Amino acid sequence: MPMTLTQKILAKASDKVEVVPGDIVEARVDLVMGHDVLMPLAFEAFEETGATKLFDVNKVVAVQDHFVPAPDVKSAEQSKRLKEYVKKYSMVNYFELGRGGVCHTIIPEKGFVVPGDVAVGSDSHTTTYGALGAFATGLGSSEIGVSMALGKMWFRVPEAIKVVLNGKPGRYIGGKDVILEILRRIGTDGARYCSLEFAGDGIKYLDIDDRLTICNMAVETGAKNAIFEVDSITNEYLQNRVKKDFDVLKADDTAEYKGEIEIDLSKVVPLIAAPHSPDNVKEVHEIKGVKVDQVYIGSCTNGRIKDLREAAEILKGKKVNENTRLIVVPSSQEVYKQALQEGLIDTFLEAGAAIGPPTCGACCGGHMGLLASGEVCVSTTNRNFIGRMGSKESYVYLTSPYVAAATAVAGKIVLPEEA
Repeated sequence: MPMTLTQKILAKASDKVEVVPGDIVEARVDLVMGHDVLMPLAFEAFEETGATKLFDVNKVVAVQDHFVPAPDVKSAEQSKRLKEYVKKYSMVNYFELGRGGVCHTIIPEKGFVVPGDVAVGSDSHTTTYGALGAFATGLGSSEIGVSMALGKMWFRVPEAIKVVLNGKPGRYIGGKDVILEILRRIGTDGARYCSLEFAGDGIKYLDIDDRLTICNMAVETGAKNAIFEVDSITNEYLQNRVKKDFDVLKADDTAEYKGEIEIDLSKVVPLIAAPHSPDNVKEVHEIKGVKVDQVYIGSCTNGRIKDLREAAEILKGKKVNENTRLIVVPSSQEVYKQALQEGLIDTFLEAGAAIGPPTCGACCGGHMGLLASGEVCVSTTNRNFIGRMGSKESYVYLTSPYVAAATAVAGKIVLPEEA
C-alpha cells in the first residue's frame, strides 16, 4: 500500500511493513529531549515506572533554556532539579546556560536528529525537527518519562495533508510568511492531529532555517508533526553535523492525503498575526501604522543566524525609534558567536538594540522582555495568546525578522521597504 513519509517512518520504527492512518503503533524513539520547565516532571514519571537508568544515555538530551538565567527563586529551584537529575542518571547530553541555547535551535545544530528519526520532546514545538526529514512531535511529561525508560512510545498514525509549495518567493518573503499563509488558510485547528507534508518545486528556494521556522509553527495549526523530504539543501546542512548514518525515505507518489494545500510562493506577501491568535493573519499593509512599544527578535522560531542577518540588513545604519525598544536574542551560543563574527551584533548595538543571552525567556512570558498593560509588541516568536508575553492587557503581533526590524526603526508597523 502506498504510504506518506510519516507513515513510512512510523512503520520502520515499529517493525511493520505498512501502517495506515488510525493504526496504533509502538515505535522506537531515536531522541528524547526535555527542558528545564518540564523535564523534572518527566523524570518523576520516569522514576514512577521503576526504571533505574535511561534506555540509551546517548539519545536523551536535557536543555536549560526557558527560565534561564533564573528570574526568581522558583525558577532557580526548577533549574537545580533538572541538574540534579542529570547527575543522578549520568546524562552526557546536557546543555547548561551559556553552553547551548534554545532547545529547538541546538538539537538540529548539534546533529542530534537525522532524517528518518522518531524524535520526541517535552515541548510542543518539537515539530521543528521535521525540517530535517524526521518524525518529530511534542509529548506530555508522562510520555516523555516513559520514553526515557523504554526507548519507545505509542503513536496513532496521523492522516496527512500535502502542502504543495510552488514558485519562487519574492523579496522579504521567508519561512515565517509561508507558515502564516498556511495558518491564514486553515486556522489553528485545520490540521488537528495530522501530518503536514511539504512538496513542490518551491521548496528549493527555502533553506533549512526557513523550513525549521515552518515546521516549528506547524503545531499552531494543530498538526501532530510536519515534515520535509530530504534534498541537497538538507544534506548540505547535515554535513559535518551528524555522526550517524541514516536512510532517506520518501513518500510514495500515489500516497493518499486527507487534503491538499497549494501555495504559489511568488504571490505570498509579508504577513503578520494580530492579537490574540496565530491564525488572526493579516497582510502587513492592512495594519500599517499601529504604534509599537517593543520589538522582539529571537526564539526557536526566528532567532537563527539567517533571521539575525535579515534583521541586520534592515537595521544597518539606522536607529531604533525613540518610542520603541528593540530586544534581540540569538537562539544559541553558536548563532551568537556567528553574529558577532559577521558584525551583526555591532549593527544591532549601533541601532540601539538590547542584546540578550540565548533563552526562551520573553517568548514564554518568563522574563527579559515582559510587556506592561496596554503595550504592543511585534515579535518573531510563535504565539500571541492573551498574556503570553506579560500583561493580559498587552498585545502581541507575530511576524518575520524583516518586518520586525523595520517596525523597530519606524516605531510602528511598516513594510520592510519602508524602514
